[in-house]
Amino acid sequence: MDIFLQQIINGLVIGSIYALIALGYTMVYGIMQLINFAHGEVVMIGAMVTITCINLLLGQNMQLSGPMILLVGLMMAIPVSMLLGYTIEKVAYRPLRRAPRLAPLITAIGVSIVLQQLAMLIWGRNYRPFPAILPSEVHNIGGASITDVQIAIIVLTLLLMAGMYFLIEKTKMGRAMRATAQNPDVAKLMGVNVNHIISMTFVIGSALGAVAGVMVAANYDQAHAYMGFMIGLKAFTAAVLGGIGNLGGAVLGGLLLGVIESLGAGYLGDLTGGVLGSHYKDILAFVVLILVLVFRPSGLMGERVAERA
Repeated sequence: MDIFLQQIINGLVIGSIYALIALGYTMVYGIMQLINFAHGEVVMIGAMVTITCINLLLGQNMQLSGPMILLVGLMMAIPVSMLLGYTIEKVAYRPLRRAPRLAPLITAIGVSIVLQQLAMLIWGRNYRPFPAILPSEVHNIGGASITDVQIAIIVLTLLLMAGMYFLIEKTKMGRAMRATAQNPDVAKLMGVNVNHIISMTFVIGSALGAVAGVMVAANYDQAHAYMGFMIGLKAFTAAVLGGIGNLGGAVLGGLLLGVIESLGAGYLGDLTGGVLGSHYKDILAFVVLILVLVFRPSGLMGERVAERA
């Protein structure tokens, strides 16, 4: 039971990160019917910029606490990621908005590869350790353990999700985003600046991605230039699992996928008689993706985005 509870806690932590990244995928899809496969690289760049800024601050011997140094680094990474998301939309996707769907899909994959290679040129191929600046106290819950960093990840994710719900459901921009998702041409006739709304969708999703990237680096104590590919695919799987285009579905899908992956890491070896060990846990995300696409393509919570004329 202790092991089971530990795997559930681990799953909720990584699932929170998946959910946060999946929000970026599902927001863009809801607005544009586009899968932004470059989103994983935005997450990666957010993590790498934060680590770089933290190391620069530590090199200056500034008398700041660890959480404050992290906050400063994050405040540098978020604008970089937001600018990157805005640039990607304006340069790579906006000219192809009326093109067949295959064109922006291939472009998204191309942008992902370009960003990954650019990150390798800047930061190299080696793993970049996350500086040990955060409290490392471990708390016991029913025989399982959880660190201060993991608690912060879950709490911050919940706060950001609540903020996203308020933005989408209760603000003027949120209404404009929902109108654009329903029908961009009608929204334009009603006075909505569709180009601005689409750009802001990328900007907001990129900001969430930067935060998620820092969470990944802090949780695993490292980051690298090609981390965005796998975690991006898993977050996309989470969005599909919950129902891509549905914000609540992205959250549910992320948490479920995290728990499934964590339980798989803990019990996959026992279930397969030792044939598959915990290092095969990554295949579970893609098994889930295949099963969802075969048996429930709309996801667990369906798709709220209406078909466009």
